Amino acid sequence: MEVLAPVGTVDSLKAALSAGADAVYLGGKRFGARQYASNFSDAELAGAIELSHSRSARVYVTVNTLIKEAEMKEALDYVARLERMRADAVIVQDRGLLTMIKEKLGISVHASTQMGIHTPDGAIWARDHGVERAILARELSLKQIEDVKKGSGIGIEVFVHGALCASFSGQCLFSSFAGGRSGNRGLCAQPCRKWYSQSDSSGFLLSTADLCGIEAIPELIRIGVDALKIEGRVRNPVYVYLVTEFYKNAVKRALAGEEQLISQKEKKLLAVAFSRGFTGGHLLGEPIGHSEYADSRGLFVECAVAVNNHLLIRDGAIEVGDGLTLYRNGQKIGGFEIKQPMGPLGHRVPFTIESGEYQVYKTKDSSFSMIENTVRVIQFRTGKVPRAEVHLPPKASRRRPHPPELSAYVSSLKTLEAISSTIDRVYFELSDDWQEARRIAEKAGVEFAVLLPRVSSEIPVIDAHNLMVCNVDQAQRYRSRRLFGHYSMNVFNSYCQPELHQSTLSVELSGKEIGELASRFSGRIEVMAFGRMELMVIKDAAIAESRIVDEAGRSFPVYRDKFGYSHIINNADLFLLEHMDEFERIGIDSVGLDLRRKNPELAGLVAKAFKERDYSKKSSIKRKCGAITHGHFLKGVA
Repeated sequence: MEVLAPVGTVDSLKAALSAGADAVYLGGKRFGARQYASNFSDAELAGAIELSHSRSARVYVTVNTLIKEAEMKEALDYVARLERMRADAVIVQDRGLLTMIKEKLGISVHASTQMGIHTPDGAIWARDHGVERAILARELSLKQIEDVKKGSGIGIEVFVHGALCASFSGQCLFSSFAGGRSGNRGLCAQPCRKWYSQSDSSGFLLSTADLCGIEAIPELIRIGVDALKIEGRVRNPVYVYLVTEFYKNAVKRALAGEEQLISQKEKKLLAVAFSRGFTGGHLLGEPIGHSEYADSRGLFVECAVAVNNHLLIRDGAIEVGDGLTLYRNGQKIGGFEIKQPMGPLGHRVPFTIESGEYQVYKTKDSSFSMIENTVRVIQFRTGKVPRAEVHLPPKASRRRPHPPELSAYVSSLKTLEAISSTIDRVYFELSDDWQEARRIAEKAGVEFAVLLPRVSSEIPVIDAHNLMVCNVDQAQRYRSRRLFGHYSMNVFNSYCQPELHQSTLSVELSGKEIGELASRFSGRIEVMAFGRMELMVIKDAAIAESRIVDEAGRSFPVYRDKFGYSHIINNADLFLLEHMDEFERIGIDSVGLDLRRKNPELAGLVAKAFKERDYSKKSSIKRKCGAITHGHFLKGVA
C-alpha cells in the first residue's frame, strides 16, 4: 500500500523522502489547487522528479484546477513537459483537460478528489475515460469505499490525514461568490474557517477538525485501497516528515497484524506538528465539525497560572527545546521556546503578560531540530526543462444567434402551475411529487426533467427518461437517458466530457468566457441567469436548517435535503435579465432560472420578466428578492 505525502516546498520534498514516502504529490506555478503554497518552477519540478526517482519514490503533479477555454493549449503544453520530465502521473479535476491528455499524450492520469467521484458509477466513468486512479471524495465511509473498489476495477486513493473541506469535494462556490477567490482555481479564501452565527449558536460553525484515519488502515488494506493520501501542501517540513513516517509505520504494523498502530508519543507529536483537533471523519463515522477554533493550536498541555511574568507548569509536561503558545479567552497571546529548566517561580515568559490563567499548547517538540537537520543535509538540484508542445487544432461551432429558451428549476407544484404558461422546460427537484409535476408540465406543453440530488450516497432509482444530472456518477448510471447537466458539473471549456443532451456552463465564467466557449462548442448550452446559487453541499448533521450569518452581517440560507445533506445558498439572487440580448447574440440555447423555494407570485414575476425581457421589472424583483447580483458574469474568476 502506497503512502502518498504532500509537498509544497523543496524542504517538504526532502522531508517526505527522508521519512520514506512511497510517492509525493506537488504542484507547479500554474493550474494547481493550492496556489498559496510555494510550489515548484518547471526547473524545480524536473529536479524534484529526479531526486524522488533516485530514492524509488513516485511523483504525481497536480494539474487540478478548472481550465478555461483560452488556457487549454498552455495547460496541455505544461502536461507534455511533465511527461518529458518523467512525472509518474498528473492529478486532474477538469474533464476537458482529461479528454485532451488521453487524446494527445501518454502520461497517466489520476482523477482529483475535486472531480467528486463517490460511487462505483463515477469510478467506472473515470476508468472508461482512461483514468488509472480515482482519488475518492472524503465523504465516503469504509463500506462505500469498498463498494467503489469492488464495482469499478480502477485504482483507488483515499485521504487519511489532514485538513477536511466542509463542502463536498469539488462543489464549493462559497469562497468564489462570498470572497471573490475561486477554490476551483486554487485560490480558496477558506470561508469555512470564519466565524458564523445561527439562531441558537455561534462560533466557527463550518470549521472541521483534522482527519486522522490511522485506525482505518487495516480495513483499507483489506479492501484493497491502493494509496493512502496525506493532506498538507501548505504545511511545514516537520509536519510532512512526522505524518509520513507515522503512517508508514502504521501500515507496516497493520500488515504485521499488530493491534497498536500508533504509540501515544506519536499521537502527541502529530498534534504538536499541526492540529485543530482530530477526527476519524466519515471513514470511521465520526463527526467532523470543530466549532471552538479554526486554527492549529498544537497539543493542549494544561491551564496554567502566570504570576509576575512566570508560568507554572506541572513537572514533566515539557522539556528544554519545546515551544509553547499561550491563549486566553480564545485569543492567541504569544509563543516562546523553553530555553532552560523551570525555576522555582516557573518558566519566564519572554514577553509581557498579565497575571492569571492561560491555556497552554505545545507547538514545537525538542526533537524537531533533529528532523530539520536531517532535511537540511539532503542535496537538491534543479533539472533541465525539456521543450514540449501539443498541437491543438482550431475549433469552431456552427452556432448562430437565436432566442434562448427558458428553463426553470422548481421544487413545488404550486410554483410549477404559476409559471407553466411562461417557460419552455422545467427541472423538477426529485420528490414524491415528480410524477404529478410531469403531468402538469406535459398538459402545458412544457418539456419535463427530474432534477437529481446534488450528491447522494446511492444514486436514486428513477424511471423518468429526462434527467438533470449533477455529477459524472449520475451521468454514467443514466447514460442511455436524455441528460441535462447541472452547473455543478463544472463545465469550463468546450472539451469537457461527458457529452450530454445539454450542458449548463459553470457559474464562475464571465460573459466573455461564455462567448469564447460557445463559439467552439457544438452541443446545446444553458447559462444560469437567475436564482440563489448553491455555495456549499455539506455532509454534516451539525449544520441546522435556517441561516448562517457571517461577521459582515451577510445572511446565507441553509436547507437540508431528503438525503441528509445541508445546502448553503448565496445571500443574493443572480440576475442577468439585462444580458438576454447578449445570450441571443452568442447563440445560447437556454437560460436557467432557479425558482426553487420562491413563492409562486415571485416565481411568476421572474419568469414573465425574462420571457418578455421586461427590464422595468428589475426593481420590483430586487425588492422581493432582497438582493440581486451579476455574480461572476462581468469579471469571471482569476
